[in-house]
Amino acid sequence: MRTKTPAQERRDKIVYGVLAVGIFVGFWYAVTKLTDFGQIFPDPITIIANIGDKFINPIGKATLTGHILVSLRRVMLAFTVAAASGIVIGVTMGWYPVVEAVFKPVIEFLRPIPPIAWIPISILWYGFTEMSKYFLIFLASFFVVAISVYSGVKSVDPMLIRAAKMLGAKDNQLFTSIIIPSTVPYIFSGLQVALGNSWASIVAAEMVQSNEGVGWIIITGQQSSNMIQIVTGIVCIAVVGMLLVMIMRGLENKLCAWNKQGR
Repeated sequence: MRTKTPAQERRDKIVYGVLAVGIFVGFWYAVTKLTDFGQIFPDPITIIANIGDKFINPIGKATLTGHILVSLRRVMLAFTVAAASGIVIGVTMGWYPVVEAVFKPVIEFLRPIPPIAWIPISILWYGFTEMSKYFLIFLASFFVVAISVYSGVKSVDPMLIRAAKMLGAKDNQLFTSIIIPSTVPYIFSGLQVALGNSWASIVAAEMVQSNEGVGWIIITGQQSSNMIQIVTGIVCIAVVGMLLVMIMRGLENKLCAWNKQGR
């Protein structure tokens, strides 16, 4: 059996992905047109037409582009802080037993709590401000990154570390030459999941007294029983979330090519 080249594999993934989306949309259309489900849920053509219209005509005080950019700004600001904090905490937990003993139980205790459960606390602490949204998105990202990076540091071969120490390597050299390179794939894995979580939590974050953003589109659609607007917001979240994950995977493929080649 002939081995496919990387270009052929990428082409096949694109073809299969487009085919899968086409089948899903076709099934969605058929169900809404051939069954009573269409009375309570809009068909994909209606949604696509509404999305095109809302890129021109505003929903509330902004077009669909404006709402998406507002949500992206909120997500990326909170995600960046959470990612940086998670990487630092994860590395130090994995390397220093004292830090691990202090922080890991707390992180494991708080990690299962969904961001939506923190909404009352975020309102009490930050009121109806942007900080309350940043806080919720931060929580959706931080724990994932910290645990992933911690696992990466713990997975480094102890024999490799001992060998480097025998050769006279200092702590900073161990970090730059062994720990960080070995942990980079775990960092990107955690960042990819955390970014998806951050974007998925935007609806919960924008429930906190918001007047713009894709989460706001869904919430106001619910309040007015506008199913077309609700599904429009859901589709936008799905598409933008997929694009964010694809971008993160592309960065990982570029920056971690050495790791993939070594497999």
